[in-house]
Amino acid sequence: MPEYRVIDAFTDQPLSGNPAAVLVLDDTYPDAWAQGIAAEFNLSETAFARRIDDPDADFELRWFTPVTEIDLCGHATLATAHALTELGERGPIRFSTRSGVLTVQNRDGRLWMDFPARPATATDAPDGLAAALGAEPRWTGIGGNNDLLVELADAATVRALDPDPAAIRALPARMVIATAPGDDGYDTVSRCFAPAMGVPEDPVTGSAHTVIAPHWASRLGRTEFLAHQASRRGGDLYLRLDGDRVHIGGDAVTVATGDLDL
Repeated sequence: MPEYRVIDAFTDQPLSGNPAAVLVLDDTYPDAWAQGIAAEFNLSETAFARRIDDPDADFELRWFTPVTEIDLCGHATLATAHALTELGERGPIRFSTRSGVLTVQNRDGRLWMDFPARPATATDAPDGLAAALGAEPRWTGIGGNNDLLVELADAATVRALDPDPAAIRALPARMVIATAPGDDGYDTVSRCFAPAMGVPEDPVTGSAHTVIAPHWASRLGRTEFLAHQASRRGGDLYLRLDGDRVHIGGDAVTVATGDLDL
């Protein structure tokens, strides 16, 4: 029976950060089976890894929300690297993904992911954005994979957001990323909403920070940041922008293991 792990990513404390289910498999599998497993776990992401014979990568890695497969996921990549480390894999670990080869390595006791930077280009705010979020945007742009980056006035505004999921879903964007200058020792704070992908609010979103990091690098004039995603669970991300790459560091902790009875 397939073994699974549930791992909280971007935290060193159980029951915080962003949980992902991780399955490390020995063979290929049907897409519909993977989507069904992801729907069963009903977490923001379920990751499926299998070892491959490829000179450029060690594992294939795919990510599924409860309703669809996606192109890039940070917290589930971090969780998968954590799972493989627990299984005895030595880094760096190279993943073949829809977003190219992604590498994760352990540096000073923290896992670091090497992701493509996906900066946002300024655009007019879509109709209904302010009402959907419940806050007036200071700046909007499109980056990532049709992700809407929304800069708000301050961290308190981001933390207090109570958006309308149906109105967010109606916006012409895959995900809405609300961000602002940080507080409490953080350089930036954010929250991410993706109801169109079955995730009303993602607890901690590594992929969103491939958009956030270039934005705040241009705003703050530096390339290293401590970021906090201010969801109910919350999580911390260590960011370093290096040209067209974003290095994202984080911790992870396993909270459950078991076998699927399928």
